[in-house]
Amino acid sequence: MRHAYLGLVLLLASLILLHLFAAPYTKVEESFHVQATHDILAHGLPYGDSIEHGHYDHFDFPGAVPRTAVGATILAGLMPMSIATWTGVNQQICIRALLGLYNALALGIFARGLRNSFGQTVAVWYLLFQCSQFHLIYYASRPLSNMFAFGLTTLAMRYLLPDSIAQPGSAHSRHVGVRLALCLLTVAGVIFRAEIALLLAFTTLSLLTVHGKEVLVDVVVAGVVGLLGGLLSTVGIDTIFWKKWVWPELNAFVFNVVEGQSSAWGTEPFWFYFTNALPRLLLNPLVYLIAIPVALQNPALRRPMLPLLAPSVLFVALYSAQPHKEWRFILYVVPVLTATAALGAAYLWRRRDRSFFARLACQMLAVSTMASFALSTFVLLPASAANYPGAHALNALHAYHDRASSSTDPGAYVYLGNLACQTGITRFLQRPTTQGWVYDKTEDEATKSHSAGLGEPFWDQFDYVVVEASDDPEYQDPDESMLMQALPSSRWQIADVIDGFTGISILKPGSPATAQVERRILSLMGVESLYDSYVLARDVVRELVLRGWWVELKMRPRIKVLNRIRDDK
Repeated sequence: MRHAYLGLVLLLASLILLHLFAAPYTKVEESFHVQATHDILAHGLPYGDSIEHGHYDHFDFPGAVPRTAVGATILAGLMPMSIATWTGVNQQICIRALLGLYNALALGIFARGLRNSFGQTVAVWYLLFQCSQFHLIYYASRPLSNMFAFGLTTLAMRYLLPDSIAQPGSAHSRHVGVRLALCLLTVAGVIFRAEIALLLAFTTLSLLTVHGKEVLVDVVVAGVVGLLGGLLSTVGIDTIFWKKWVWPELNAFVFNVVEGQSSAWGTEPFWFYFTNALPRLLLNPLVYLIAIPVALQNPALRRPMLPLLAPSVLFVALYSAQPHKEWRFILYVVPVLTATAALGAAYLWRRRDRSFFARLACQMLAVSTMASFALSTFVLLPASAANYPGAHALNALHAYHDRASSSTDPGAYVYLGNLACQTGITRFLQRPTTQGWVYDKTEDEATKSHSAGLGEPFWDQFDYVVVEASDDPEYQDPDESMLMQALPSSRWQIADVIDGFTGISILKPGSPATAQVERRILSLMGVESLYDSYVLARDVVRELVLRGWWVELKMRPRIKVLNRIRDDK
């Protein structure tokens, strides 16, 4: 069992890196942190008044409210000097790998706490469940404020496990555990995500309820240290980064909660987190239909986990009052819920020779966990990796330019449309201005359209335009329409068309599978030679397990690259 535990810890970290290599690009919600990390690596923090604002993306695209650059500063600072000189997507992969391994380490430390508190069997079931949960594995390396906070909250939960605070005669250990846990939660809330204040409040109430005045001093000390440490970090770094006094998470709290502006991004019903988000995060339905109920109905299992489980559930319940909901806002409770499920699964495992129900439940949990792992790795990962047409379009543009241009004309002026910028384009992928490359992301419609009547139309400067594509021949992207109206006599050709994910097709027995997306992912990872092995494994699973049925990703044109044909070239 010890070897299984160590192997699963390594598997967890390996899966996070596998998902990173399969999908190395980022979406618009990750834009701030990834762009900030690039800019700090390339130019350092923007000290003084003589800095070049064009070197820093957040001055041109500040967003609705300022966000903290603490995470980006840490990632840039941890980047080894030998790697910091790399360029392109390889550097982006490295900074994401640092974040992913940090979260893997936090999960591994939490698993070790479970092993110390409840035994190897619980830790093994926990890691099995965790490795089969797609969203956490996929997002562990993604530069979001939630994922910077996730490692801190997971470590906090580890220090609240029984081996830290509930062992007889371990008063010193209890004080240390409480202080570390509450300090980490406070820092995470002050710097990265304000909603963690709710989790902190319920965790504090739980500790005071269980331990009373014994931990009151610890609560106060942890709160003061965490608050001061968090404030000094975020206000100090972000005041430099934004060139004004700012506490980003306070601004975000006022904007999203007090003013209610977050509702503009969509609203969900009160029960969304419980009926939609948590089932998706846990993925395996038997985790919450069998394993967690078994743990809760047994007092010996319920008692040690309740001080962690109750604050997590209350946090989700109270946060459900916020109209705008996204599953990543409650990701912090997943380790505790998964640990509770592991307690139930381990209980059933130990009783499998004495109870028909326990034996059947263990078999069902094992099969459903393997099925969840297969779904996560072979369906959800390829589908998600196919969702970055903007990044692939920019790579295709660079490759096309290298083939078509002469050595005396190395650079180009490029316009990047909205969809392309939202689906993978970052400064890591752009070529340097010192090589003659200029990228324009203008969003203002007046600038793009009204300037068409001036002496030098806005669109006249570009050699390439990256716009939205469609399989409908009648559709034309608004940017492309403005381009053609502004320069009616100009000539443009389609340099490339990039497909993107649009859904899943169910293949009946006998229907051929193309595996185009899987081939692209393997090529991106540099292991296209494994394609035939993948096809063989797919066919075996399809015939022997799924009786000929399969799922395949549906793709359609999403982005096209237009190249201007100039008469003087």
